[in-house]
Amino acid sequence: MALLSGVSLKVFSQEVDGKQQALDYIAQAELMMQAAQPMVDVRDIYVFAAEADPSNIVANYRAGDFYLRTVGKSKAVKYFLKVLELDPEYRFDISYWIGQAYQYGMEFEKALAYYNRYKTKLLDKDGYRGRDRTELSVVERRIYECQNAIEFVANPAHFSIVNLGSAINTEYEEYGPTLNEDETIMVFTSRRKEGNLNENVFTDNKPYEDIFISTKENGKWGYAKNIGDVINTPFHDSNLALSADGNKLFLYKDDNNGDIYESTKKPDGTWTFPQPLSEYINSAGFKESSVSMSPDGQLLFFSSDRPGGQGGIDIYYSIKDRNGEWTRSKNLGPIINTEYDDDGPFIDYDGKTLYFSSQGRKGMGGYDIFKSTYDSAAGEWGEPVNLGYPINTPDNDIYFVSTKDGGRGYYASVREDGFGFTDIYMVTEKEVEEKPEPIASTEPVEEVTPTEEPVQEVEKPVETMLPVTLVVKVVDESNRPLEAKVSLVSNDNVTAGKTNKGAGVFEFKVNSKTSKQYKLSVENSGYVFENLDVTLPGTTTKSQNIERTVRMRKLKMGTRSVLSNIYFNFDKATFKDESYNELNKLESMMSQNTGMQIEISGHTDNIGSKAYNKNLSQRRANAVKDYLVKKGVDARRIIAVGYGEERPLASNDDEKEGRELNRRVEFKVTGGK
Repeated sequence: MALLSGVSLKVFSQEVDGKQQALDYIAQAELMMQAAQPMVDVRDIYVFAAEADPSNIVANYRAGDFYLRTVGKSKAVKYFLKVLELDPEYRFDISYWIGQAYQYGMEFEKALAYYNRYKTKLLDKDGYRGRDRTELSVVERRIYECQNAIEFVANPAHFSIVNLGSAINTEYEEYGPTLNEDETIMVFTSRRKEGNLNENVFTDNKPYEDIFISTKENGKWGYAKNIGDVINTPFHDSNLALSADGNKLFLYKDDNNGDIYESTKKPDGTWTFPQPLSEYINSAGFKESSVSMSPDGQLLFFSSDRPGGQGGIDIYYSIKDRNGEWTRSKNLGPIINTEYDDDGPFIDYDGKTLYFSSQGRKGMGGYDIFKSTYDSAAGEWGEPVNLGYPINTPDNDIYFVSTKDGGRGYYASVREDGFGFTDIYMVTEKEVEEKPEPIASTEPVEEVTPTEEPVQEVEKPVETMLPVTLVVKVVDESNRPLEAKVSLVSNDNVTAGKTNKGAGVFEFKVNSKTSKQYKLSVENSGYVFENLDVTLPGTTTKSQNIERTVRMRKLKMGTRSVLSNIYFNFDKATFKDESYNELNKLESMMSQNTGMQIEISGHTDNIGSKAYNKNLSQRRANAVKDYLVKKGVDARRIIAVGYGEERPLASNDDEKEGRELNRRVEFKVTGGK
């Protein structure tokens, strides 16, 4: 009896310690907010508080709230669900916020369930006017976005989307890519520390915006450099557009609540001091931001929140007169602009295709990228078309620009393989041949003997190439269906269409005419994520159905897994760009299971000395740990160990089946909950 009492007392003591620790964390987070510390750091403190005392409703709500305000927005689900469990009335619209977190996580069916749950509550309590009420019109917009998203994801556009890598992107924000017509110069905005003209930070404790420039070298973008102190100041500076010849740069400054400036490149390669555009472009006291100039330099598109538009931010245009001056600007009207924000215009090299981003229209959430074509005969713009998934996501997708040949596009987005906040991506449209197309029948046609009566020509039957269907069943270790986040992306970065059939079953449609290898990604909180290679055949005239069962392993003490897609540059401990998707999935797993502790182990083959291999494997394990810590994972949860050549998986006598397998990084669960 005394023994049982001792155990109970110990458990009680741990609970009390956890509750006090959570209160201390909350107090620390509030002080950090007052000191304008980075919101990501504040968020992490609230996460610590929620983990120390899961029953602390304030810690859980604020952890979820700060996830929605930063990156990893889908991770807010866990904390908001806990709030709902602890007290369904703690916040009137908590179901709405759960829905939004699910929407960001691409789990649209779950998002719809919670949005509709909140909508019913809102209609039942129509008289409620508390500050924690989200209006019906906002909820209905979110429901519409999720319905659109389900449609877009099931029928993705054929685009390859590639992160531009560490030469351009950092863990800070990069956005606003602009290029010259030769695609040899890229100018963009970054809030990185390295190269920033101001060694201090802004009030949000992040570096100031500065404009950076990169040139293409041997077909690859070189490491970006600060464009210089004539353009940049110690304060916020962001680029807006680059003329086709690369000699005129438009930029944004905070003056007059936000105005557009221009600078011209001099013969020696330096830039003139930026000058504001005329009052026909810049308004008095209102914000002008994004801008795009037509290739002939005669037409300027820009965005502004000045009054008299359709609502929010609108897109305007101005024509250059005979004297080379911009004329009074005009609103593009309701065909382009909506009651929501419309921003980021880019007029293509054909002079008639306008790309822009909108929070309205048929979107998936946040800003979506649309395009509209001008009909010169009718004198009006065509109905804007959403570029679709995977270019667009539930988060903000904006600042799209196209190359002169139309073969590529660049834009800013927050995606799974990103380095941190907003990154710059390159988009390549796949050839039309990737889509299903009708083919003539190969059946022999019976010859017809001519007669005196005219014979009507019979059309040859047409057959259609049918997509390959991959059915993925996700189960746990007991073969029970398991809901999960599942995606299928080809090795050339084309996303396959997906339909959630329920009960852990997902259906993908693939339209490639040739056989391709795909990466099948499966994630679920509390389980080891899986990145599997799947080879699918090309389309034929017959239906092809392939089934794949993915058995998820529960995260528990001793669970071990090889990080099969972590690649290092030869003989170095620096990551290749294709490693970041795997690293981010590991970070996501750590964030979803915040009590878990792991060992990161580096391994090598037996080429080289034992001492050297040991050191190299340790440096590689350290690199993985450092990346996770930089993304916000508590360093105390990770041990990095280099085993060198001590623990081979296969014989080192063979390269493909041996040494290649032995050069790896693993993680093992060593503790936690």
